[in-house]
Amino acid sequence: MTSLVELQQSTQLKHRPSIDSLIYQVWGQGPSARYDELAAQFRPIFEKIKASVNVREKEHILPFEQLQWLKDSGFTRLRIPKEYNGFDATIPELFTLLVELAEADANLPQILRVHFGFTEDVLLSPDSEFKTTWLTRIGQGETVGSAWSEGGQEARDQFSTHLVKKDDGTVHLNGKKYYTTGSLYADWIDVGISDLQGESASILVPRNRTGVTILDDWNGFGQVLTASGTTIFENVEVNPTDILPDDDRFKYSAAYYQLIQLAIITGLTRSATYELSELVDKRTRNYSHANAQHVRQDPQVLQVVGKVRGAAYTSNAIIEKNAQALQRAYESAFSQNELLEADQNAIAELEIAQSQTIIIDLALNASSIIFDALGASATDKNLALDRYWRNIRTLASHNPRIFKDRIVGDFSVNGTLPPYQWRIGKA
Repeated sequence: MTSLVELQQSTQLKHRPSIDSLIYQVWGQGPSARYDELAAQFRPIFEKIKASVNVREKEHILPFEQLQWLKDSGFTRLRIPKEYNGFDATIPELFTLLVELAEADANLPQILRVHFGFTEDVLLSPDSEFKTTWLTRIGQGETVGSAWSEGGQEARDQFSTHLVKKDDGTVHLNGKKYYTTGSLYADWIDVGISDLQGESASILVPRNRTGVTILDDWNGFGQVLTASGTTIFENVEVNPTDILPDDDRFKYSAAYYQLIQLAIITGLTRSATYELSELVDKRTRNYSHANAQHVRQDPQVLQVVGKVRGAAYTSNAIIEKNAQALQRAYESAFSQNELLEADQNAIAELEIAQSQTIIIDLALNASSIIFDALGASATDKNLALDRYWRNIRTLASHNPRIFKDRIVGDFSVNGTLPPYQWRIGKA
């Protein structure tokens, strides 16, 4: 590999994207000795995805093709055992790869967010038949999407989406969900329900089952290709054996799902670093009161670029540290020690809650100050530089950070443990 010193002496120094593609170590050493070897299998796919991301966002071209590339490469099988066609990836390895994927296209890791969470359910399931069935399905490339939240005036503490048993003994699902991220692209949908006894649970439903309608009506200003809109279930016949009680889900799920959002935000900040560096390098117009003839030599402009890159680096380091906490929580589930498991779950939840505001503040600031390093022309819609702030702000609006700061403060002062699950709806 070319060294930094050699690159300094090389005419390639001008081509910053080439430098960054050669030196991933600038973002810090990977989470394992084998990480670069593992990542090398996916980086060409990431580059291919990145090449068309702006066009797809502008023209609202949903990334079905790009998701298939990821499936074909094995990306959706990362966490499952090798005997099921997986990679036995650790949680830190997975999250570092999610950052790299988010750098290429922030929509894709969010589309796969629930798929990777459901994979944790499968890996930790004590039901050997369920585990074998789903490891086989995931190993064959099948994916899972989400249908939990219910918009509008639906209740906070109970799902209106529910099961009904017909006179002929069959069980049917009825209801309407919003924020159903990933379901339009998935083979299965993980649906939050009230079961036949009115208890909270979830059920796995094939996406193409008769009565399932998925609408691409997500109207948010960011993450526009995630299809995080409405899914309707109208008398969908289901198999009661596909019900998952809430108590059977993996216990560090709240922290896990939150960290995926933060990993995507980190990837977006890294992407902004690359694009900003390239635009500064190419910029020929300059102000009469600038500090240097060329923008790329102006120390104040370079300071802005350095701040953006520093934000990306710091966020990346925090993500890896948080992922280590999740790995310990995962491993503790096999310890047969309930106290140890409870402690590790609490630690993971608190570590990620402590990180949430920091990463979001760094990213929101970075996505704003990129315009300080460029002129008014940077606001040209064709550049779409506003997408960084829009996407980061959209992701940061999930699970409000003000509540996480309070939860961390309550633990720090009063020793109050964090909540592990939460709901949203009309109180």
